[in-house]
Parts: sequence; structure tokens; C-alpha cells
Amino acid sequence: MASQIKLGDIAVDVVLKDIKNVHLSVYPPTGRVRISAPKRMSMDTIRAFAISKLDWIKKQQMKLREQERETPREYVERESHFVWGRRYLLTLSESDEPPAIELKHSRLLLRVRPRTHENRRQAIVEEWYREQLKEAVPLLLLRWQLLLGVRVERFFVQRMKTRWGSCNHTARTIRLNTELAKKPAECLEYVVVHELVHLLEPTHSPRFVALMDRFMPQWQFHRQVLNRLPVRQEKWSY
Repeated sequence: MASQIKLGDIAVDVVLKDIKNVHLSVYPPTGRVRISAPKRMSMDTIRAFAISKLDWIKKQQMKLREQERETPREYVERESHFVWGRRYLLTLSESDEPPAIELKHSRLLLRVRPRTHENRRQAIVEEWYREQLKEAVPLLLLRWQLLLGVRVERFFVQRMKTRWGSCNHTARTIRLNTELAKKPAECLEYVVVHELVHLLEPTHSPRFVALMDRFMPQWQFHRQVLNRLPVRQEKWSY
């Protein structure tokens, strides 16, 4: 069941679900607000909760609207691409061999078959980013699972529009945004730790913050760095 409440000029989408706790989210790029609440909760209670979070909602909306966005990529010669926070210039070559990507000095060398369409070049690069992340994550999991005393059953790497990562603490799985392969390696490590800590504390409670402070004292700095970096241009539909 979905409905909407108004807080001045802010519209809040409300979805009643079979859950135990209230979840508040502010989504890019415009700052759309959504509350997921237990089916038994009254709209008056949900409204009171939303009002109590109004300052936080406005701050999140301002951050999203001010966040720099990448110019759309066309996958053409000398276009800038980022790998682990470092800038590379795209160099295209055509060959009747299978597509391949190589980093060489400040160049990202993309080999494609003759007359390869832009959409296909994009797909090749995005799959390469996905593989970079798949290679980097296991070592981080090996280290941090031991430090935190948790175990992940499986991790997934996928394109995500609204999150850098997510955790299903019941299934003990985590999901990571492929865009993280473009950001500094420290940002990926922060997101991995963030999601692993959710296996100990599912919500962003004071206990969650205390655990992050204990195991990664600089986590808020890494989060700020990540959130200041340009984000991908997306076509949004709700």
C-alpha cells in the first residue's frame, strides 16, 4: 500500500510493508523522499516521524542537488575515465580480435572490433569495471571478516542508482555498486566495512556508529570523500 504525505513543499512517499522498523530514504538526483513503514503503523505516527526528521531530510536534499555529476561518456578517443580515483585518457584501437582493456601509464587502452557501436563500447568498459571490483573485493572481505568476526555468504557487484552498497543481514549477502571501481580504493574499503558492520547491527543506530568508530576511525572522512566525488549521470524513473 502506497500513499503520500506533505510537509510544506516536501512530498513524502509512504509505503506500508511487512517490516518491523521504519526506513527513511532520500533519493538522487532530486531528493525524492520515501518512508517504508510497518503495516500496523498509523499515518499520524508516520507523519510525526517524518516531521522529526525534517531537518535531516532537507540537508540530504541539498547535498544531492549540489553534488557534481559526470558529463555523459561517449567512449571516444582522449575521453577521460577514472580507475581507482586516477584519471586515464581513453585510447581506441580496432582489431578483429576479442575486445580487451589495458591500463598503460595514463592511458586506458580499449581494443574493439571494427565498427563497434558506442553502446557496445560502453558495455565492454562497464563489464571491465565490474571485473576490477570482483577482483578487489575478496581480499578486503578476507581481512575485514576476520577483524569484525562476521562471515558473508556471497557478494554481488552490480550497477546501482541510489546506493554505493547494501547488506541483507538475514541472507548474509552484500551488494556493491560497480561505480566504486572509479573511486579511490579507500572508498571501496569504507563501503565494504560499512556493509559488513550491518551484519552486526542492521540499522544506522548509535551502536552502528560506535562499531564503525571502533574498527575504522577514519570512516566519516572516507564517506565525505566519496560523497564529494562526481556521480554518474543517470536516467531516473520512479
